[in-house]
Amino acid sequence: MDFHFTKAEEAFRAEVRSFLDANLPASDPPTEAELRAWNHALGEKGWLGFHWPKEHGGYGGTLIEQFILKEECSARRAPPLGSDFMGLTWVGPSIIMHGTEAQQQKFLPELLAGDSVWCTGYSEPDIGSDLAGLQCRATRDGDEYVINGSKIWTTLAHKAKYIFMMVRTDPGASKYKGITCLLVSMDRPGIEVRPIPALTGVHSFNQVFFNDVRVPVDSRLGEEGQGWMVVVRALANERSGISEATEKLRHLDDLIALARETRRGGRPASEDAAVRRALAGFQAKISAMRLNGMRYLTKQLRGEPAGTETSVNKLVRGQLEHEMWNLSNALLGSSAQHEGKWQTGSLGYHGTVIGGGTPNIQRNIISERILGLPKD
Repeated sequence: MDFHFTKAEEAFRAEVRSFLDANLPASDPPTEAELRAWNHALGEKGWLGFHWPKEHGGYGGTLIEQFILKEECSARRAPPLGSDFMGLTWVGPSIIMHGTEAQQQKFLPELLAGDSVWCTGYSEPDIGSDLAGLQCRATRDGDEYVINGSKIWTTLAHKAKYIFMMVRTDPGASKYKGITCLLVSMDRPGIEVRPIPALTGVHSFNQVFFNDVRVPVDSRLGEEGQGWMVVVRALANERSGISEATEKLRHLDDLIALARETRRGGRPASEDAAVRRALAGFQAKISAMRLNGMRYLTKQLRGEPAGTETSVNKLVRGQLEHEMWNLSNALLGSSAQHEGKWQTGSLGYHGTVIGGGTPNIQRNIISERILGLPKD
């Protein structure tokens, strides 16, 4: 593998760094005004839809440029690229790939302008991480679908304008072939959003109920019964593993600083052999994540899809989240609160670990589809 970048790619990295120098918010966390200014600057550059094709209003950035942009932003602890991560990362690309011209004209400009927020209706109360086992029904009635059922752990449903959701339209088909994707406005009669309280006190998750919700058939994204293909491609846009590795490296920097500030046996915790071994282990795992991410990127550059091997980074990241937050709690004990920063983080990491497939699901994918082990 060649880890060197071309002159053009290094010039783009320099452009990104100059942009960050000029536009990075001064506050941590940034104020609302700073976030608006940040997103406006991104829009002016055309970087909100960075990897979208130019004909759909995007920047048309290459995979390498996208990697450079995400890595540099993560290294500088920049805010997200846009106010609607879900919409820009996988809803928009899915509409570009599978949507009708009318759907593209309606939804894509709103996404790029920051005028809409999307949530995703995947998980359901009784299916766990078995997304293909979903039971929320959409029954065809003339030119409409009638939706009944519920979705759970729906992030930002209380703020969303639309929901990108998977429904079962053919209960007699195999569970992978009876699923359809719908683009539904959240103001439709019959939709009820109930908040799910979090330990951190931040309202993010919700349960969404659909009671005889009627939507036009032209709300369907792709063909009826092809929703599984749509969602698999959408999730492939979500996982890269490279920017996540850089994010964990910043987390490690903070943890090292915390180890230097806290004491064990009257000495800085950073001088304790067990703490040093733990920090070194985190460094090794993060480096492995980054190299795996580079492998996936290389496959994509060759025109090969990033397949089930992305589950490796998802699993390692979940382990890191658990181990790193546990170490921070052990270092702090009850002697220092740090305004609750570390404690709040340790209460909220579970969503990152579970979201997109639990560790057990990732282990099953790795064992069955990568290692070829039997299911039983």
